[in-house]
Amino acid sequence: MFSKIKNHLNIYPISLFIFLTACQLQEPNKNHGILFLENRSNKLKINVHNKNDIISIVGQPHYTSFDNEDIWIYFERILSKGKYHKLGKHNLKSNNTLVLYFDKYGVLNNKKFYNKEDLKKIRFSKKITEKQLTEKSFIASFLQSIKQKMYGSKKSD
Repeated sequence: MFSKIKNHLNIYPISLFIFLTACQLQEPNKNHGILFLENRSNKLKINVHNKNDIISIVGQPHYTSFDNEDIWIYFERILSKGKYHKLGKHNLKSNNTLVLYFDKYGVLNNKKFYNKEDLKKIRFSKKITEKQLTEKSFIASFLQSIKQKMYGSKKSD
């Protein structure tokens, strides 16, 4: 009987240890983009750094402008889990954007940093673009043309 009690006394500290190691002290986050983008943008100096310096400090740009290769854009987005009353939905913790402008020699000419509140103030156009593609996919239109050729050859016979 004494051995059964002794075994139970060993199980409780082990189960308590496993339970405590499973708990996380840090908030779980999902990161997308360049981490600590604001800190890295503060390191950049206008008319001092060039494209190579910026690649070594911040990294490769996420996006460059179509018509102007001298505009680079970086993103940072951090999502965290919601509290119990939000049923674990993701909350947008930070949403930062850094836009860098270069001159024709590749030297940093201007920089703009947008945080979550600044991005809310940006107004977008209400115009809706119409899609130029047909409703049918390529495969559907291809199969329909084959079907027409098959039935067209039967009618001519």
